[in-house]
Amino acid sequence: MISNIVKNELKRIAGERSVSFSKEELLCYSYDATNTLHLPEAVVFPTGPEEISLILKMANSEGFPVIPRGAGTGFSGGSLPVEGGVVISFERMKRIIEVDTENLIAVAEPGVVTWDLQQEVERHGLFYPPDPSSLKVSTIGGNIAECAGGPRAVKYGVTRDYILGLEVVLPTGEIVNTGVRTAKGVVGYDLTRLMVGSEGTLGIVTKAILRLLPLPEATKTMLALFGDMKKAAAATSAIIRGKVIPSTLEIMDRVSLRCVEEYSKAGLPDVEALLLIEVDGPKGSVEKEAEAVRAICLEYGATDFRAAADKHEVKELWKARRAISASLYRVKPNKINEDIVVPRSRIPELVEGLKGISKDRGVLIASFGHAGDGNIHVNVMYDKKDPVEAASALDAVTDVFRLTVGLGGTISGEHGVGTAKSRYIGMELTPVAIDAMKKIKAALDPRGILNPGKIFPKAVEAEPETSKAGFLR
Repeated sequence: MISNIVKNELKRIAGERSVSFSKEELLCYSYDATNTLHLPEAVVFPTGPEEISLILKMANSEGFPVIPRGAGTGFSGGSLPVEGGVVISFERMKRIIEVDTENLIAVAEPGVVTWDLQQEVERHGLFYPPDPSSLKVSTIGGNIAECAGGPRAVKYGVTRDYILGLEVVLPTGEIVNTGVRTAKGVVGYDLTRLMVGSEGTLGIVTKAILRLLPLPEATKTMLALFGDMKKAAAATSAIIRGKVIPSTLEIMDRVSLRCVEEYSKAGLPDVEALLLIEVDGPKGSVEKEAEAVRAICLEYGATDFRAAADKHEVKELWKARRAISASLYRVKPNKINEDIVVPRSRIPELVEGLKGISKDRGVLIASFGHAGDGNIHVNVMYDKKDPVEAASALDAVTDVFRLTVGLGGTISGEHGVGTAKSRYIGMELTPVAIDAMKKIKAALDPRGILNPGKIFPKAVEAEPETSKAGFLR
């Protein structure tokens, strides 16, 4: 528990109105999309890296946890204060500092909402591709912490591909600048990539230099309907094999389609599987690629193929796609949402394997996601009030991960490990790899105060350093 002395010092560092200890406000920072509750002891709303530096130095001296938090939209528990402590919220660090149209970069603070950044750079004819489903809520800092992806990753990559440099406050309080503002840079170790995807365990990002692209001239959105999920999966591999790289290539199974249609009334068809496909680029190439995609889908058994009629239909289709996760609660009151990835060519085997797991464990599994890069969101639906069903759901998750790794895949493509997957990382990583990661964590965070209890099955705790004089003494 943090002391009154620490509380007073937090108020001195950040200002009395930038710190809260009230239970009502602490509750707002105690959960994420996992719906797991862990109450912090304080929330601080800093306005710059200097305040964060002082807080971390005090945390090292006094031994309390510090947890950086974006918008709390994560599915892995990465922002949960599992050991109490102080949450750092970036709601007051949300400036888009610069958009450089000559060098195609933007500079932003971690609290900037992803959608707001995209809208701002598009006003300049530029493009920031990463687009997680939560993009209208999630923040750049959170996206960096988890290395967020999204539907456009199939063509454009994920968050790490757009981070040129960072300003980071290290766990011990030092402020460091990593990376470059240039197209190339190979001086020293790549600390930027080390930080991206580290889930706020190795440092707190306070500023990001982001790579931008020219905004595509045209986009075309299409639907392919299938009477069989396996055929839709096979068509996905065939599209990429046909040398067409869509900007998005999403798959939805029947359960997902029915739930989201009841939820959104978007007019989605009643079929076994659907592919939502977009191609973008110069107008001429867009039409050529769209025709190639149509031919491949029909060859692989699509029962219907059509293009979106207008911008309104496109908007409604994407609104429905991004609402799938929430709509699944119509089937069961609880779900375990995993974001596994397999090689694209093995998606048909994954589909068959998931059918077998669903049957063997007696639980409903709904699948949708980014088929173009093999990243499928597997949702195991259950009722936690039924202990037998709840146990079967957990067994099904283990089966899903075992299947995924066996197909040459990974247990997380974009959600991260956090608390939700920490018990499973040994299924994918060797003991030597895990030990190397723990050594990096201990080197940067010797007191284990920054976002403890994440990634590794047991929190990494280094031997506390002895000091004759603490921060507040």
